[in-house]
Amino acid sequence: MATIKEIAALAGVSRGTVDRVLNNRGSVSAATAAKIKQIATALDYKPNRAGLALAAQKKKLRLGVILFSAENPFFADVLKSVQKKAEELASYGCTVLVEQIPLLADAQLQAIDKLIAAKVNGIALAPCNDPRIRARIDMLSAQGIPFVTLNTDIEHSKRIAYVGSDYKKSGATAAGLLRLMTFGEVFIGILTGSSDILCHTERIAGFQNALSSYQDRMHIVTVTETFDDEIESYEKTTKLLQEHKEINALFFAAGGVYGGCRAIAALGLQNKLCTIAFDKAETTQLFLEQGILSAVICQQPHIQGEKPLELLFSYLTTGELPSRDRYFVAADIRILENID
Repeated sequence: MATIKEIAALAGVSRGTVDRVLNNRGSVSAATAAKIKQIATALDYKPNRAGLALAAQKKKLRLGVILFSAENPFFADVLKSVQKKAEELASYGCTVLVEQIPLLADAQLQAIDKLIAAKVNGIALAPCNDPRIRARIDMLSAQGIPFVTLNTDIEHSKRIAYVGSDYKKSGATAAGLLRLMTFGEVFIGILTGSSDILCHTERIAGFQNALSSYQDRMHIVTVTETFDDEIESYEKTTKLLQEHKEINALFFAAGGVYGGCRAIAALGLQNKLCTIAFDKAETTQLFLEQGILSAVICQQPHIQGEKPLELLFSYLTTGELPSRDRYFVAADIRILENID
């Protein structure tokens, strides 16, 4: 295995210069840095893990995490995994700070500012798809604060990686489930979180595209936003089903599943609708047992909680970018018989 000493000899520089380049410390000319990195790559240089651990402890890294509402069962599970990873990173002297916010870009900007004021070295966040968020990510990235997006991505930003579902594929999966689980003409109501959240719009786009070949029998009646709020979901699901008696299928493309399912039960429509939602939770199993939900698609919250912190920590200690731009989790289909 190549060493810093060997790289220094080949590059004609000191070991200290190589160390600064490979660990992103100090000022080295662009030409010299490029030469050192080229040699390190050619020799397949791998940093010493024990040395990295020691360096990380000296740096006392602080990582920030921004998640959506704690009332959403999915993000409650993500938070558990964030906390588990934070305990592991604590042994390296790394501190993890968490902010949970509503589905609002202004709230997200405030959370970012709060974490920057706390002097975090990197941030993992589920971003609103808002140009102000993109601009803030790009500005802070240029200042040396990396971002990893989780659960939902943001288009054309300078984040270093995304961890979460392939949302167009998961939307198409939901459409495929409805196609297989229904007969005759199907009239579908879609309940979503917010058009400002990229994963919500991509799920619906994937859903609509997958149904385009079955327009003779499968029809989308309307799309309603609930902002992942359970009370608003209850009220809007009730209104939707009362005003559109023809609806015989529902697609919950985001949160608000608990409120929506309560509305279905209150109207006495359990076992009368084919309803697809996302994420495994205690209430999900209950609603499957009661015939209110037909199937759910899970998206591995433990990975979405742990992986972003792992990527940020690795980047900040080694200077190496993640090996991939996107880390997609599997679309895990659950019905009553396998919800456990």
